[in-house]
Amino acid sequence: MRLNTMQVSAIKFDKFQASLDEDCQQRIIAAKQALGKRLVILGHHYQNESVYRHADYTGDSLKLSRYCESLDAEYIVFLGVHFMAEVADILSRPEQIAILPDLAAGCSMADMANLAKVERSYRELNKVLNFDEAITPVTYINSAADLKAFCGEHGGIVCTSTNAPKILEWSFKQREKVLFFPDQNLGRWSGHQMGIPLEQMPVWDPDLPMGGLTEAQIKNAKILLWKGHCAVHQMFRLQNITQFRAAHPDGLVISHPEAPYEVCLNSDFVGSTEYILKTVSEAPANSKWLVGTELNLVNRLAEQMKPQGKLVQFMSHVVCECSTMARIDPQHLAWVLENLLQGQVVNQIKVPEHEAKLAKLTLERMLAAS
Repeated sequence: MRLNTMQVSAIKFDKFQASLDEDCQQRIIAAKQALGKRLVILGHHYQNESVYRHADYTGDSLKLSRYCESLDAEYIVFLGVHFMAEVADILSRPEQIAILPDLAAGCSMADMANLAKVERSYRELNKVLNFDEAITPVTYINSAADLKAFCGEHGGIVCTSTNAPKILEWSFKQREKVLFFPDQNLGRWSGHQMGIPLEQMPVWDPDLPMGGLTEAQIKNAKILLWKGHCAVHQMFRLQNITQFRAAHPDGLVISHPEAPYEVCLNSDFVGSTEYILKTVSEAPANSKWLVGTELNLVNRLAEQMKPQGKLVQFMSHVVCECSTMARIDPQHLAWVLENLLQGQVVNQIKVPEHEAKLAKLTLERMLAAS
């Protein structure tokens, strides 16, 4: 297949919407082959297998962000959610183009820390102490570029589930307190690993005056936890672990740190998606595992471990799939790739230059510190 160099209008998605998955799979393969080295596809572990199979590189947020710095391709197509494609745009070269197959693939947790609420909270905290002298703002990578830019402007940094404790160590060397966005569960567990008591990690609710805290609570806090969470990991419960241990006394439990505190506390292992994959993959044959993270990753891992006789069980009795990431389907992927063949870019993610500069500062601080 040859690339069409003539200027034509973009192909509308309507032509792909009713296409069968199998037809789209063949079209994706053909388009990838035609685009060759001009294209690279990045796939997050939570992505559905129907598109995950086409990724050139797979990983968690930290691993994929490191790839973004060294890619030579003209087009970077991200099989993930909006903030991930923003990171790809920020860390890639100016001439490279980041693309998200479906712009509706957002992140509800990232939306819980919108900039207007963050800036209001900044003003409120400044009534109690000097924010820029006392608090290091730390945002989980699962956040919008404008929040990363806010952190960059105020001496802050980005973290991932892999490096959060190490990033907190860096942050406390800068200032005495941390304001942790937007996942309270990751912040709480990371603080717990550092020996910080729960009473010094109060939740800051941006919808309440002064975050719902007293002046004394703010001054006593080491980490102010923004009231936010991952809708998928929030579903896991201690009873899921209790039931698994009753059925499999020799079984092991591994959870993602976005899970609630009591789930992490009662797990045998806690870590990022990369850590979960590595730990279960390297475990002895015939071992039994309860895994507390997103459904697509767990199902994929369960299939991979079957030849070794390992039981890999999903933690929840209800479906906990990242519904926004599931919007990236074969139809949308085929659509953006065939448009590239026509010389048309659809769904480009472009972070405004002033935001990108500040956000990149926080990402570079993270990569240097981790």
